[in-house]
Amino acid sequence: MTTTRYEEKIGRILAGEYRKGDFILADAKDADMSGGIPTAGLRRGNDGRPGGHRTRMEFVAEIEALIAQDLVDIMLTSASNMELLQTRGAFAASRIKPAFRGNDTTDVWNVMRGCRYREAPSRPFRSADLTLAPADLCLYSITFNNDTDADLASLEAFGTFRRDIRAAGKDYFLEVFNPNMPTGFSSAETGAYVNDCIARTLAGLTRAERPQFLKVAYNGPAAMEELASYDPSLVVGILGGGSGTLRDTFELVRQAEKYGARLALFGRKINSAEHQPSLVTWLRAVADGNAGSEEAVRGYHGALAKLGLKSDRTLDDDLLITEEVLLKATEG
Repeated sequence: MTTTRYEEKIGRILAGEYRKGDFILADAKDADMSGGIPTAGLRRGNDGRPGGHRTRMEFVAEIEALIAQDLVDIMLTSASNMELLQTRGAFAASRIKPAFRGNDTTDVWNVMRGCRYREAPSRPFRSADLTLAPADLCLYSITFNNDTDADLASLEAFGTFRRDIRAAGKDYFLEVFNPNMPTGFSSAETGAYVNDCIARTLAGLTRAERPQFLKVAYNGPAAMEELASYDPSLVVGILGGGSGTLRDTFELVRQAEKYGARLALFGRKINSAEHQPSLVTWLRAVADGNAGSEEAVRGYHGALAKLGLKSDRTLDDDLLITEEVLLKATEG
């Protein structure tokens, strides 16, 4: 079997040989496991303007286009869409690593119209049958809320998952969300709390049980640097932000890499882009250190103009850094 770029890069990272170009980019196209029809994103017209919601087949076609572009290192989808992609031979000539979402806790059920699931602490749940999913890498997510009963239930479910994933002969990476309920923590305290939850959770796991890498929220330079430097066998990645500007998106990659992250996994940021391949092109440039965040914003807007597509924001608006956690360590 052909070695994927992900496997080559993660091998060098774990060997302490991380180099320019080894930052791992993943497209998290698993949103259909967090909600219903709206998760496929808005259909774009010939001018780039958003219209109604995409169908499942339109959503899958977007995924296939990014696989063909061959710039991301991991393509993460639901088990059902991964089965469809594999049936259609989407990865046959690709060096992209296919992966599927292995569980769908209640705190990710956040985009179904009219839902109220996030008003309660996260509860564990798993739709996917690990033995049937047509990929050998999956994502498992867990959320700690400083709530003994809720966190215990989540940890017990994680233990069951680890036994099941080993029995299925597959690997996993671990996504640790920030608390989905009010904790009274400041942003700095949230980062410290999540870091401690991760270290405590992994301390009891042998090498055979540990995740290949982590996916966490970017809680600022101090929290990222602390976690990334804590254990050289632990590769840290960040999850993409929410609805911020393009500068926020590119700056998140730049800062995360600077402070020790070696992966970035973007979902909504890519899926909601006016032109997804162009956004991935500039994410790759920033991740590889070939462009700064401001240059990438201008480059992306230039690409849209050449394609005759209208941007959702003006260039001036997209050049702004709006997320507070990123303002602490901006360029210059």
